[in-house]
Amino acid sequence: MRRSKKREHLVDVALGLFYAQGFHATGVEQIVSEAGVARMTLYKHFPSKDDLIIAVLERRDEQFREWLLNYMTKEEKPKDQILAMFDALELWFNDKAFPEHRFCGCLFINAAAEFSDLKQLAHQVAARHKGVLTQEILKIVEKTGFSHSEELAAELMLLKEGAIVTAQVSGDKQAAARAKKIALHLLAEG
Repeated sequence: MRRSKKREHLVDVALGLFYAQGFHATGVEQIVSEAGVARMTLYKHFPSKDDLIIAVLERRDEQFREWLLNYMTKEEKPKDQILAMFDALELWFNDKAFPEHRFCGCLFINAAAEFSDLKQLAHQVAARHKGVLTQEILKIVEKTGFSHSEELAAELMLLKEGAIVTAQVSGDKQAAARAKKIALHLLAEG
């Protein structure tokens, strides 16, 4: 399905605003103002702010997974691909992965916090993103030949998520490097 340039521009602008300010703190007026479009243009493409939020989360899911997996799979060996995940995070934490956005944590963790009811669609989209990433990491872990692949993938994802939250909450730009050290131990035990 081909999408209009205005729709795509609205999603890009909203992504930047939601990421920097939060979903609830960002109003429709600010989005249309920053995007340079009429309010009716926004509502033509998105019947509600919630619809725009879902489009933003879906866009970020696509962008982030593509970026992370491409970075990881530059390495040949599965163990090196796993460790590259933490190198990618370090770039992100230090504003070298997505130069258009200063690091403000994970948009999906933020969404899950702001839309804390598990039944809310934004929360479900955030959870789906994390689930899909876990499955992608599991595919790589399975290539290592470890007998406990699912457990190891879950542990690595816990390290990844913990590093993200640590970097966001405390400003610790070394959180990914610390998580990588722990990952090395997990991979050595496997």
